[in-house]
Amino acid sequence: MSRVFKIHNPQDFPKYLPRLNSLYDDLFSGGKGFRAQLVQKVGSQIQLTEKPMHLLAQTVEFIHNASLLHDDLVDRSILRRGKPAAWTQYSPEYAVLAGDYLLARVMVNLSAHGNIRLVQYTAEVISELLEGEWLQDSVIRDFDVNLEKLDRIHNLKTASLFKWCLRAPFYAAEKSDAKLHEILEKLGFILGSLFQRSDDLLDYDIRNFEKKAVLGDLRAGYLNSFAAFLAQDLNQAQKNQLVKSQTLDEFKKNVGGVDRFDQGLKAFDELNQSQIELYHHLLSVLTSTIDKSYSALAHQLQPLPDLLYFRAQK
Repeated sequence: MSRVFKIHNPQDFPKYLPRLNSLYDDLFSGGKGFRAQLVQKVGSQIQLTEKPMHLLAQTVEFIHNASLLHDDLVDRSILRRGKPAAWTQYSPEYAVLAGDYLLARVMVNLSAHGNIRLVQYTAEVISELLEGEWLQDSVIRDFDVNLEKLDRIHNLKTASLFKWCLRAPFYAAEKSDAKLHEILEKLGFILGSLFQRSDDLLDYDIRNFEKKAVLGDLRAGYLNSFAAFLAQDLNQAQKNQLVKSQTLDEFKKNVGGVDRFDQGLKAFDELNQSQIELYHHLLSVLTSTIDKSYSALAHQLQPLPDLLYFRAQK
């Protein structure tokens, strides 16, 4: 699905820059296009026409992939979607330029669409992504970081694009009711938070159906949301020992044993289940208070929390 989002305007990927095109072919070929699909779910339910819906789907893919190009370089990640990261294959300089170019094309294409509120909101989201990256870098080797601070980072770095996927189609359709966008903002934050926390669980081989490498965050000096949750009751000496863990078995031992690890996972799941329940409550408010005609949209959005957090099947 994601390849189609490269095809929008011949000016996006000029033929006289073959290396640029090659880099983007590699980058876009492995993505699932989940965010673009979310844009289409929302857009189709509010009768957004094909041209703006395609523009929005392309926009979120461009922004997301630009952030991946930059993140991989900042984190020195050598793999992306099972292939060499762009900075290792094309050089760090090309990865930076390619990410910058994608963001520039986003603003050019949206400006041509002529909806100034949409352009402004998209610029705000790009700014939030960068703020989130700065904040995340500040907690590397901070082994006292708590969930509150991590949630702030995730709100900027991860949830901002989920919020954009829900709100941008309404802006494109020139629907800017403040109460509507307040609910969409909250829904997007919950989805982004659940997505990030589920991704953090993969680092400890929990619901790791894709068999991603474990302990990558910890080895990089980053105490992610699940690790921070488990470590919140440990003393400083115990935390110092925990962050030295080289294997998952060693991590479980250092956190207090397998039983405590499993109990922590149960409590973490319960914490996030409460967010899922809040999400469903907000969907009911959307249809009962804002507009009953959004019931079909609410139905489309209903399964997403379980899909994102518990990795439930569609």
